[in-house]
Amino acid sequence: MQIFRADLHIHTLLSPCADLEMSPGNIVKRAKETGLQIIGITDHNSTKQAPLVKKLAEREGIFVLTGAEVTTKEEVHCLVFFEKEKELETFQQFIDLNITKIPNKEDYFGYQPLIDEEENILEMIPYYLPAALKVGIDEIQNLVSGLNGLFIPAHIDRSANGIISQLGFIPENLKYDALGVSKHTSVNYVRKHYVIENKKTLIRNSDAHYLEQIGEIYTNFIIEKPDFSEIKMALNQKNNRFVQIR
Repeated sequence: MQIFRADLHIHTLLSPCADLEMSPGNIVKRAKETGLQIIGITDHNSTKQAPLVKKLAEREGIFVLTGAEVTTKEEVHCLVFFEKEKELETFQQFIDLNITKIPNKEDYFGYQPLIDEEENILEMIPYYLPAALKVGIDEIQNLVSGLNGLFIPAHIDRSANGIISQLGFIPENLKYDALGVSKHTSVNYVRKHYVIENKKTLIRNSDAHYLEQIGEIYTNFIIEKPDFSEIKMALNQKNNRFVQIR
């Protein structure tokens, strides 16, 4: 087994709340500078910029989980990741069908550009990406599982958009691969305060919206190699794979 440093919650400039310097190329460059070997691309309700980050990162020996940070009908933020491009495209179609279409006011919310490798703008997304989907957390989780994806409720300790702040509890029947905690708390506090067993994996990520935030918080994966199946096993504490919070 080896130790791989991972930051699984990074926004690109496609997210309106992210800095316009968060281009795929700049993200990969910064990830390499900070010693990250695994990163997750998690724009709000969009998977569209993730494939380009993956393409650029492969050249630098960095493994990329492609996905999104979805907002459920209950306004819970959840990270979702998919191994194959077809699964990613299927989930994007699901988002497109179910997102609440609120016109994006760029001077208020921020810009939402989709760019290519040369940083040419391919599209300006016209509707506000962080808006809630019209479907609940159970339906989203079921779809992610059906597509063999990873499902991780994000920053569960936050006072807004965390599963506990929105629902008041973590449903017993909800299936997830891990729970995310923010950089503003400790794993020991979260386990004690919310009564989360050790058999449930916790991860901590930067939730980076600016380049300098990438890798400032990370999770170590103890796995054989950085690939989707190994990461999934580690999150679910299978076959001697596991994670450690620094």
